[in-house]
Amino acid sequence: MDRKKKTEGVRILWEKYKFVALVVLIGVVLLLWPSGRRETAISGGVPETRTERDVEGEMEDILSKISGVGQVQVMLTVDTEDIRQLAQDTELSYKGSVEAPEDYERRSETVLTDGDDGEEPVVTQTRRPTYRGALVVCQGGDRAEVKLAVTEAVTALTGLSADRVTVAKWQ
Repeated sequence: MDRKKKTEGVRILWEKYKFVALVVLIGVVLLLWPSGRRETAISGGVPETRTERDVEGEMEDILSKISGVGQVQVMLTVDTEDIRQLAQDTELSYKGSVEAPEDYERRSETVLTDGDDGEEPVVTQTRRPTYRGALVVCQGGDRAEVKLAVTEAVTALTGLSADRVTVAKWQ
């Protein structure tokens, strides 16, 4: 008799909460589903952000290898900065009924993962900076073929249009 009551109780709970269980199951499956997108990172699974100075330095190294450029210095102006969106664990609690809560509170915490250097935040999205303009000063900046090669290289690296890139001669 006791077993029959337990079975009946489980059946009643199942009937009452089967849709909630289904939604939770779908949520777990979606969380575990691979996104198909892979990001390479230098350390700990978190892509490193590069400063404008790093980008300018790399561009100077690359541009100096173009024939006729010689010594070179690059300055980039930024329209929007590099943005990293971090994963958040959010908890919402409320008082009163679900349909018309009297008061609610939201708490968020950044999700951390174990990395090589200890705990690191989980990055969900990275937006690279957009550039406003570039100035390149180089020794061969007075020659048309050097100006063209440098302008093409800078537009390829930054996404800028050619009219936003200025190449000038080094003194």
